[in-house]
Amino acid sequence: MRAARLVTTTLVLTAHGSRDPRSAANTHAIAGHLRRVAPEYAVRVAFCEHNAPSLPDVLGERPAESADTVVVPLLLASAYHARVDIPAMIAQSGADVRVAPTLGEDSRLVQVLGERLTAAGASRFDPGLGVVVVAVGSSHAAANAQTATIAGRLARGTRWAGAEVAFATSGPQPSVPEAVERLRERGATSVMIAPWFLAHGQITDRVAAYAADAGIPMAEPLGAHRLVAATVLDRVEGVLSARCAA
Repeated sequence: MRAARLVTTTLVLTAHGSRDPRSAANTHAIAGHLRRVAPEYAVRVAFCEHNAPSLPDVLGERPAESADTVVVPLLLASAYHARVDIPAMIAQSGADVRVAPTLGEDSRLVQVLGERLTAAGASRFDPGLGVVVVAVGSSHAAANAQTATIAGRLARGTRWAGAEVAFATSGPQPSVPEAVERLRERGATSVMIAPWFLAHGQITDRVAAYAADAGIPMAEPLGAHRLVAATVLDRVEGVLSARCAA
């Protein structure tokens, strides 16, 4: 059990932001979970775009009792927002902060993805099942390459016909229909879609519409699962540990 201590660190959970209110609601739900399990941190929520407050606004309002601030990108890939937008916003604010890594392809998040599939009716022992892990995709090839490793990790220990990562935005390949076709060519007699997203939004709605038209079951996004919050805390504590070791 964590021992409560005087708040000395502000954790700024920084999400992409979306016009879809479900996205911001999910971010606030994760923040609420963090406040319950880690009261030693002052948890704030910020967004890169579409929602308020913005990251510069939050960084300008650091609590008086906070001696340190860690910005945690609530992002699944180290793409444009993580590499460009968030550093630019921090520079704009002039704040002295530490920045944690993105959540990335953490094994806990892959576990949540598997749980969402199971809840949607998937069996790890179904040899005819093919699973398409759908991610947003990026113009940054290295980020897409990292995301592409999720399929193999998700399928490890199963009897599935296969698993493929597909991208929901134009540019990165394969697309969702292409990944579905690949799995069928590999012998999959049924297919399910697992969204590698933290919350529902306009992109997942488009994927869901395709899935409904194609008769393909689709699992829920990762959501405000306790293991998402645990991954956030791991990123924060990694930054703070590095500071103590320096």
